[in-house]
Amino acid sequence: MLQLIETICYENGTFHRVPLHEERMNRSRRHFLGVCAPILLTQALEVPGNLKNRKVRCRVTYSEAIENIDYEEYTIKNIQSLKLVNGGSIDYSYKYKNRDSLNRLLEERGKQDEILIVRNGFITDTSFTNIVLLQNGYWYTPALPLLTGTRRTDYLFQRKIFPRNIRPEELKYYEEARLINAMRSMKDSGPIEIKNIY
Repeated sequence: MLQLIETICYENGTFHRVPLHEERMNRSRRHFLGVCAPILLTQALEVPGNLKNRKVRCRVTYSEAIENIDYEEYTIKNIQSLKLVNGGSIDYSYKYKNRDSLNRLLEERGKQDEILIVRNGFITDTSFTNIVLLQNGYWYTPALPLLTGTRRTDYLFQRKIFPRNIRPEELKYYEEARLINAMRSMKDSGPIEIKNIY
């Protein structure tokens, strides 16, 4: 049975970007299952009392309906180097619970902290984040990511970042990279020097 997930950030007493997560969940359910009745996350999310003053990762597993919600305190992972890997025909346009294809690519990272996946000659994502790159005061993100992240969507709407096709050989024209996802803002994510993308 197909299972999908959503990862939602809870911080400072608030669940962040819930409408964007709901939209992605309900779009996925329509696509795979033909289910039109929406899931309303606000009615399902409730952080345990011992975590209410923490930054919490809420992991929602769902199919036709929500099957499980896990809550755990979140600590940001320090990533300072990336390994470019060929993703071939990898497809992660929906947030599947099964991440075997990503995990296989992750095994190619060698001594680097994380991978940066190239598909059809263009940079896409790491195994768990979207990427943004700084050039002349503007932040750019790959126009065709593996997964359209909710924070990426929010940043695009706010015009904090801009979409662009980026080839690996063009990385030298950028000043630094940062990794973003539901749990990692651009501010949270420390800079990755371009020389540390191998």
